[in-house]
Amino acid sequence: QVQLVESGGGLVQPGGSLRLSCAVSGFTLDYYAIGWFRQAPGEEREGVSCISSSDGSIYYVDSVKGRFTISRDNAKNTVYLEMNSLKAEDTRVYFCAAVRTWCAGHTYEYDYWGQGTQVTVSS
Repeated sequence: QVQLVESGGGLVQPGGSLRLSCAVSGFTLDYYAIGWFRQAPGEEREGVSCISSSDGSIYYVDSVKGRFTISRDNAKNTVYLEMNSLKAEDTRVYFCAAVRTWCAGHTYEYDYWGQGTQVTVSS
């Protein structure tokens, strides 16, 4: 049974940090790219970052460059998203998703999704 489980969300003050984790099971993480997405109520799901499986290529949306860092530990079947200098506009539900080998540009290309974790940035 394929599962992606996000954790690490919560309430943080502006300027603070959180580390999200995406623990996968039911498939071999080594062969999959993992993307992080976020969504607010009434908005489309936005791609935040992605790390490929083959050469470790990494992508970030412009709004998080220099603040967020994606990494993967295949031995632990986990992908991380380190989020620093958080802003109120980062408040979203964050999802991780898996696609074979290379990062994809559209949400419909991803094969598996987690249930999401809420990140709230507020004073």
